[in-house]
Amino acid sequence: MKKDAIITLPNAHLRAKSQRVHVVTDEIRQLIADMTSASIDWEDSRPHEISAALAAVQVDRLEKVVIVRADFDDKTNREFIALINPEIVKAEGELVNDYEGCLSVKDVYGRVPRHSKIRVRALDSEGNEVRFKAEGFLARVIQHEIDHTNGIVFIDHIKEQTDSFYRLNDKGELNPLDYDEHIKDNTDLWD
Repeated sequence: MKKDAIITLPNAHLRAKSQRVHVVTDEIRQLIADMTSASIDWEDSRPHEISAALAAVQVDRLEKVVIVRADFDDKTNREFIALINPEIVKAEGELVNDYEGCLSVKDVYGRVPRHSKIRVRALDSEGNEVRFKAEGFLARVIQHEIDHTNGIVFIDHIKEQTDSFYRLNDKGELNPLDYDEHIKDNTDLWD
């Protein structure tokens, strides 16, 4: 699967809730492989970004399947870990406001509040239950992807209009966007 399979706002499917996976089949494992290849293809087209994770809804499949990069620091490591029916069992720690982007929200980044620690329950690609604790960037990424399975996109969490939206420049730096000029007139694209 290629990056072109990744849907973007205003596609209404991004606002739909995904369905639980009842049995992990070969079709689900193929979906995981397709999501991984689409993520890598997207990343290969972006010199300053990594594809940290992807939810099945982003490739227009309304199933509760997400993939998360195994190593955020090594772009040459192209391994992703699948989480099927992921859910946050407990959110802990403080709310931290930090930058997020999304493969389904073209070229816009924002500062989003997320819990610094979470406890997660999911199934792996073999259908085995997994439970783990995540903190920091991993916790942020998992919260972002679980939101996708519930029809929520990161921009929905941004309440402040000023100093909240950004665009990546050619040097890989985030520059603030003027809300009135770039965001306000385009909110219909995000609804």
